[in-house]
Amino acid sequence: MTKRIGYLGPKGTFTKLAVDAAFNGEDKQSFKTIPECIDAVNDNKIDIGVVPLENAIEGTVQLTVDYLVHQVRLPIFAEIVVPIQQHLLVRPDFAGDLSDLEEIHSHSHAIAQCHQYIHKYIPEAGIKYTSSTGKAAEIVSNSDKNIAAIGNKLAAKEYDLTIYKENIHDYPNNHTRFAVLAKEKECVHIKHASDTEKTSMLITLPSDYAGALHQVLSAFAWRKMNLSKIESRPMKTGLGNYFFIVDVDQPYDDVLFPSVKAELEALGCKVTILGTYPVYQMKI
Repeated sequence: MTKRIGYLGPKGTFTKLAVDAAFNGEDKQSFKTIPECIDAVNDNKIDIGVVPLENAIEGTVQLTVDYLVHQVRLPIFAEIVVPIQQHLLVRPDFAGDLSDLEEIHSHSHAIAQCHQYIHKYIPEAGIKYTSSTGKAAEIVSNSDKNIAAIGNKLAAKEYDLTIYKENIHDYPNNHTRFAVLAKEKECVHIKHASDTEKTSMLITLPSDYAGALHQVLSAFAWRKMNLSKIESRPMKTGLGNYFFIVDVDQPYDDVLFPSVKAELEALGCKVTILGTYPVYQMKI
């Protein structure tokens, strides 16, 4: 049976690049927003959802994390990591210079990743934020003004745009992590071998507990469990109330993780396993 895979669209986004790199010719459907894609998995409209989770330069995609925590709890069954190369895209008939560009369109993360280039070479152009880099390319392709988009080579191909300048991102080691969401693990079949495995946990600290975070970290430290990430996010219940997302660089087991969970719960913490999953490093 063909699996239905949803992603943050439209065509030409980095999420679509990640989907094409990880999966074969399954039924692939684009969604306008991250919540729409997550909801589609939850409502059984698609089998798998792929959404951006974190960028090496701009950090966590907060909308993804907050929606998974506060709105729809779906497990993460895989992580796809792809290199991010941002290019300046124009219509094929654009014959001007950079100074002739009136507007630059792209997702806020893409704009931020190219801040130095824009500041140095296109400082007078207006910045227009879009829901995705693919949407920015679509806007430029349908416009008769001197505007440009920041996006990838797939976007240029999908919307018949010309790459005016390649690799305009400020930092070369730029990657984005994408979460693969599903209701059933059996749905997820990625066509490459995984590199590593990790486990993501949601930890809520007890209120008014001095040294609670130190004790939480100690529960992992003395067991020699390496944490690749720890990030706080607001509980949305009032100022000063936070939960923590913790990534542990190993798969879930029946010894260490249950004992960590028991120790943290004894401290008054609430612990939820968001997923234990393989990590796939893709070459685009």
